[in-house]
Formats: sequence, C-alpha cells, structure tokens
Amino acid sequence: MSTGTAATLVEPVQATISVRRPDDGFNDVFRSFFDRSGMCMASLDPKLRVVKANVEFFRQFGRNSADVCGNSFFELLHPSVRDKVEHQFARLAEGRRVRFTERMVAVRPGESAFTAELTGIAVLGESGQVESVMVLVRPELERDPQVLTGRKKPLTAMDARILEGVAAGISTVQLAAMLYLSRGGVEYHVSTLLRKLKVANRPALVSKAYSMGMFGVGCWPPKVLPDYIQ
Repeated sequence: MSTGTAATLVEPVQATISVRRPDDGFNDVFRSFFDRSGMCMASLDPKLRVVKANVEFFRQFGRNSADVCGNSFFELLHPSVRDKVEHQFARLAEGRRVRFTERMVAVRPGESAFTAELTGIAVLGESGQVESVMVLVRPELERDPQVLTGRKKPLTAMDARILEGVAAGISTVQLAAMLYLSRGGVEYHVSTLLRKLKVANRPALVSKAYSMGMFGVGCWPPKVLPDYIQ
C-alpha cells in the first residue's frame, strides 16, 4: 500500500473506531485491516501496554512481539517526548477527546532513533468508557534525529546544572554564586561541555543539547533529563 493510499484510509478508520464497536462482523473487518493495511499500527490496553501490533509496527521499531507486547508503549519513546505524549494519552483516558496527533521520537535497538507522527485513537466499549487505544505511527521521511539513545550517561550532576544555567541565559557570575563555584570553575565546566558535545560556543551548546533530547519538553527553566546524568 502506498503512503498516499494509507493516508486516505486513516480518517475513515479514526471516525469509526472512536465510537462503540457494534458487532463481531465489524471486529473481523477491523482485524483484517489492522493486519493487512501496511500502516504501522498497535493496540494498547487502558494502562497503555501494547496488546497487539502488526508486522509493520514490529519492522519499524526493530523489535519482535516478545519485546513489545505486554510492555508500556512509553518504553519505545525517547525520554525527551515521554511527558508530552503521556499528557495526550491522559486526555484520551479522561474522555476529554477521542483522538490526538503528536510528533514523537522513537527508539530502536542499537542506539538509533526515528521521528514520526503519532496518532492515538480512543476505542470505546459498550459502557462508553475507553476500552483500548489504537496508535498509528507515520515515520517522517527526513534523516533520523541526532538524539542520545544509549545507556551511557554523558553528564555529571554539575555539568547538568551548568548546562541548565547556560540554556536559561544565566551569566557566569550568577552561575558561580548559585553553584558555589569560582568564575573559572564555571568556565571550566562550560569548556568541558563544549568538548563533549563538539560545539564551538554557548548558543551552539544549547542548540545541540536540545537537538539531542537532553532537555525535557515544555520545561522552563530548562531541566536536563535524569537519563543523561551520571
């Protein structure tokens, strides 16, 4: 199935499965579409654990059924986007909306990642409550993002505090006072960060840190995620 064809099928499916499912005949049709659509799809339980996924989903995420099914969908996401996506799913569970679309960064085995458009759709049971959630993942065609996905934690606790301060626009003098360092101590840590991230100056340091997913999304002042702190 071409990308254009898949895209034209998404809207009818969304409109249908966000209401109560009427009968077994519909379920048979739905299962057939799920398995054969060629789109990257998975079904989650109310606790957002993967119950079922199709072949394209396993292929795109580079995992098999044993690695995915029964585990939280959030384990497949990069730490920098988990809070944002979790908020969207919470709104589905609360009945505040029946679907959402959000940009995501997903993690594959082997320390690689890809960006995608994630659509979540509430599937209601006969009681009108959310019985499950269908997710559709449309990978973006551009080059995969440069994010840190491995287990190595590149920053010390002090590096993280310095990086947060630089990203918030705090001066060297202010950082020195806040962190009980000399001005030379602050500059030493900044120089260390420049070498670690392979950039030439402070603006580039902040931009590179954001592009690598080091900061939590929507946080101010900026906060380095625990995943990157030793």
